[in-house]
Amino acid sequence: MLKTLLWSAVLLTLTSCSTSPTGRKQLKLYSSTQMQQMGVQSFDNIKKETSVSRQQVANEFVQCVATQITSHLPENVFQGKWEVVVFDDKQVNAFALPGGKIGVYTGLLEVTENQDQLAAVIGHEIGHVIADHGNERLSTSSLVGLGLQGADIALKAGNVEHAGTIMQAIGAGSQVLIQLPFSRIQESEADEIGLQLMAKSGFDPSQAVNLWHNMEKAGGGRQPELLSTHPSPQTRIQDLQSQMAQAQQLRAQSTNHPNCQKS
Repeated sequence: MLKTLLWSAVLLTLTSCSTSPTGRKQLKLYSSTQMQQMGVQSFDNIKKETSVSRQQVANEFVQCVATQITSHLPENVFQGKWEVVVFDDKQVNAFALPGGKIGVYTGLLEVTENQDQLAAVIGHEIGHVIADHGNERLSTSSLVGLGLQGADIALKAGNVEHAGTIMQAIGAGSQVLIQLPFSRIQESEADEIGLQLMAKSGFDPSQAVNLWHNMEKAGGGRQPELLSTHPSPQTRIQDLQSQMAQAQQLRAQSTNHPNCQKS
């Protein structure tokens, strides 16, 4: 059984590698059809569980920004019309899912000062979809689970003393050393993709830096970056600033001039 699990893990790794938009190697075990089905189902569940905002101005503002960005996406990302929903919730967050789904919480609108800052967030979230990060996270989780199952079988078969404690340590180590840093890599990659996307759509990329200054003020105390799934605001700001010259060139080449009014 252990050998079967190990060979399965090796085979999955060798046959499921691809490359992200920034050139990074990725492990993806699921098809785009499967991911879109999961995205649609997840979005439907969120709409059932979370109140949808009926504020006309907020909905029109978010819809305007989202439409400007999604109209500049490659067809292979999603070919249909994107569904954009504003959720009446104070959390400062937004998300995009495979299958053409975008959700924005009203709490985010209290932190974003203008169309460009909201575009930075929506661009970032769509960046996750473009880079297929959801597939990557699910695939990594599946492979880690397979490895832990193999380790558990080996420890029990060998009658290893304190096997339960060892398995807990392995599980915690896999989270810190594999899953969390991997998520930070994805977040930084989505920042880069999102910055380029908002610039191509005609939004001011420099507002992405201002956004993260606002986020830092709104965030209060934070846990150490090592144990976080997101880079610290300062790390994000530094990375965005290093990419700003290229982003401004992309904006200068854009013929689009968004005019989405927040109020």
